[in-house]
Amino acid sequence: MLGLKMYKLDLTPDPKEIAAIEARRIREKERQCRFFNVRNRVMGVDVDALNYQVEERKLREAIERSKEMAYGNKHVHYDLVAQMLEKEEAERACRLSKKVQDFREQRQQFKNGHEFDFWDPNHLQEFPVSYFDRNPCFGPSSMQCFLGEDLERASCLRMQQEQLRYNLSKQLQEQQAAREEEARTALLSDQLRLAVDTRAAELARLEESCRAAMRTAMANANRAQANKQALKHRHEQKQQQETNLMEVKKQITSDLLTENPQASQRSQAPHRVLPYCWKGMTAEQRAAIRKTQETQRQEKKEQRRAEKSLEAEWGCQTRRLAEAALELEEQEKQLCAEFRRGLGSFNRELAKEQQAQQNYLNSVIYTNQPTAQYYLQFNTSSR
Repeated sequence: MLGLKMYKLDLTPDPKEIAAIEARRIREKERQCRFFNVRNRVMGVDVDALNYQVEERKLREAIERSKEMAYGNKHVHYDLVAQMLEKEEAERACRLSKKVQDFREQRQQFKNGHEFDFWDPNHLQEFPVSYFDRNPCFGPSSMQCFLGEDLERASCLRMQQEQLRYNLSKQLQEQQAAREEEARTALLSDQLRLAVDTRAAELARLEESCRAAMRTAMANANRAQANKQALKHRHEQKQQQETNLMEVKKQITSDLLTENPQASQRSQAPHRVLPYCWKGMTAEQRAAIRKTQETQRQEKKEQRRAEKSLEAEWGCQTRRLAEAALELEEQEKQLCAEFRRGLGSFNRELAKEQQAQQNYLNSVIYTNQPTAQYYLQFNTSSR
């Protein structure tokens, strides 16, 4: 007894192992349900999985739509904020420019500048111009002569006035000469226009006289041509009448109206006629045709009698063949009856042999028959 090992059998089972076993059991049941379900196994359709996929797709689409809607709302909000910022920036710039302009108008006036004393025209007029600036004793440092001062302004103004009077007088002379030239040009233009009108009138008279002469010549030519055409027409009409008379005479004396039977025969083939000249058959021809028709009728009668006799012979032959066929059919029936009797006896012998073999198999070979319990053990697991 000392060599035996003692095992502790009252241990509590592991919950994880129990959960794993239960999970495997549940999966096995679900697997069996799927495998043993004939509809799912044959059609291969997992409705639950398809429904789950549809729901998942709908959920995904709803999430995407919500995201797009949120993005659109944010985009609109950002646009509004950007517009507000732009408006505020524009207002700020406007206020700043207005302040700058106000500052310039109030604090940066021209009269408040540091250099305004140098450019003030009223202040400059208070100091008289020195007339001693041409003295060589006064240099630049004496501040008697500055750049831009004009001490000879009066003489310059007189010279400018004289130049202006000279220019005005010259312009007046040029204008007078231009008016005279224009008047002379107008006079020459009038004279030229008058000469052109006179020449045009003369040319018009000449053209009218030429046209009158051409009309007269054309009228004479047309009259002569009309006379010629009338003479030609009368000659053609007379010739046409003569031709018509000759044609009428020819038709009257032709074979077409006289009904000459010789005219319808061909020179190379007398047995053939000309269709456009043929006026009908003669009495001899009609008699020959009737004779030929009578001969053909007699031949047709003889042919019909021969056909009737031939049909009678064929009828007799058919009856004889039918009688022979009936005899052969009777013989065939007798042979078939004998064959069926022999086949029946052979089948009975064969059935006896098969029954004996089946009895041997059931009594000797197949003694252990399977029960219902044997068939119930199948399809009990999905593996």
